Amino acid sequence: MKYSEWINFAVEKLLASDSSKRDAEILLQHVTRKSRTFIFAFPETEINIKEEVKLALLLQRRELGEPIAYLIGEREFWSLPFYVSSATLIPRPDTECLVEQALARLPKYTSRVLDLGTGTGVIALAIASECQKSKVVGLDFNFDAVSLALKNQQRLAINNVHFLQSDWFTSLSGQYFDIIVSNPPYIDKKDCHLQQGDVRFEPLTALVADKQGISHLSHIIDKSRSYLKSKGWLLVEHGWQQSVKIHKLFKHYGYKNIESCQDYSGQDRIILGQWY
Repeated sequence: MKYSEWINFAVEKLLASDSSKRDAEILLQHVTRKSRTFIFAFPETEINIKEEVKLALLLQRRELGEPIAYLIGEREFWSLPFYVSSATLIPRPDTECLVEQALARLPKYTSRVLDLGTGTGVIALAIASECQKSKVVGLDFNFDAVSLALKNQQRLAINNVHFLQSDWFTSLSGQYFDIIVSNPPYIDKKDCHLQQGDVRFEPLTALVADKQGISHLSHIIDKSRSYLKSKGWLLVEHGWQQSVKIHKLFKHYGYKNIESCQDYSGQDRIILGQWY
């Protein structure tokens, strides 16, 4: 089968996907190790038998809804390539908004940043890549997630990050930070969206939280006060319907200069506050 023929065949199989043609192209690029430009320029290139077998297996998994990122083992974030696995969430573009807001508040001098629930390490590594004077710590309770974050650090050769296994703050002692960022689990376990799309394949421990999705956020907002420097910032990502509740928590725990920020879709997604 030729490149063009296989793409057309795959598109027919993936009609349920809202990006069937791009899905097919990504799978073909992954298996053949050819660029998108090459595939477009030489559509008559023949796919060999080994490649056809691999493509058939990947296409079958994609038909069942498995995320493209898990199928090829990577996803781009902040224009950087990251390894991903089923042990972690797939990085979303909207989380780049959290990175943007953190970078806007980084002190000009050497600063310390904490990323809670680091997962693949994308937030910590994106911040560290932009501000090499910063010292960034990334924590996650999941050993496999920490291992993956370390693998991404090695891949990107970013040296100003230190990843640790920790249940939120438990591995920290006597450490203070200019900025704490977190994209914690914040979905209610009864949310119908857990049965839709990519999240069906992602680890529930990285998605779901008690108390209608705010238990981890509440813990982070409370405990961060003991780890922030004077005038330090806490920034958290939250669900699109949680803004009012999270804003009240920031106010309840005494943060100042509280702000809400929207994601690329115009939904409330981030709240930040300053601790004095």
